[in-house]
Amino acid sequence: MNSADQLQRFSFDQTDIRGEITHLNASYRDVLKRHSYPTVIAVELGQLMAATALLSSNLKFAGRLTLQVRLPGNVSLLQAESSDKGELRAIARYDESVDAEQLSFEDGQLVITIEPEKGQKYQGITGIEGGNIAKAMEDYFEQSEQLASRFWLECDGQNAAGFMLQKMPAAETSDVDAWDRLTHLASTIKQQELLELNTDVLLHRLYHEEQIRVYEPKDLKFFCTCSKPRLATALTQLGYDELDTILKEAGKIEVSCEFCQQHYAFDRQQVEELFPQRHPH
Repeated sequence: MNSADQLQRFSFDQTDIRGEITHLNASYRDVLKRHSYPTVIAVELGQLMAATALLSSNLKFAGRLTLQVRLPGNVSLLQAESSDKGELRAIARYDESVDAEQLSFEDGQLVITIEPEKGQKYQGITGIEGGNIAKAMEDYFEQSEQLASRFWLECDGQNAAGFMLQKMPAAETSDVDAWDRLTHLASTIKQQELLELNTDVLLHRLYHEEQIRVYEPKDLKFFCTCSKPRLATALTQLGYDELDTILKEAGKIEVSCEFCQQHYAFDRQQVEELFPQRHPH
């Protein structure tokens, strides 16, 4: 049984094709235990987290990568984030007054955002149909990056996993049939195999006749980037008058992080300190 939360890169000798496998077990369940998501939401969010983990290998610098599924219906947002350190978090927004059976993933947008700690933010947008994250990812790489890519994303509500193959814009390869052959073999993976087999076993089962190179795995974990100073910065966007009104009514300002449910409170003195220009020395 696969247990490690990891991202595993691999490549095929004599070809311009690389791949990745990710397994999210504890990190995915850490997201679920903070929210009571209906199964239909939890499964889709697990697939999005797996996709985010696969893409996080593109972070060659300090920063974070965010995938958002923005939809017009009763499920309005799915969002997953990964840092360059392999720290993951995720959230969903949906109409909680609607029965779980009525929740649906309509056509919308998949938004990919890369935010380096230093440098320019990048954002790419592609269409997503019926919540099909794997297909939207393939479309994005085809249109925006001109890279042939295939994604397989699975989630059973307890564990999530993802598998990716990508054809790099590379030198001439002697193995002209490699892409068709390797993607065909990958498409034979069953959901249970992707979720439960450890990476070595899975790669051997698929590609024991190929020359495959496996790299050092990267560990993944749940981690929320919220903090009291970060939330304080967000509060200042509301402006002093708005915060003053809340303080007069409630005596303090209470905020919960929507990702991890961590609770923060600000009293009058702490709010006053956010606006030093009101108290010139």
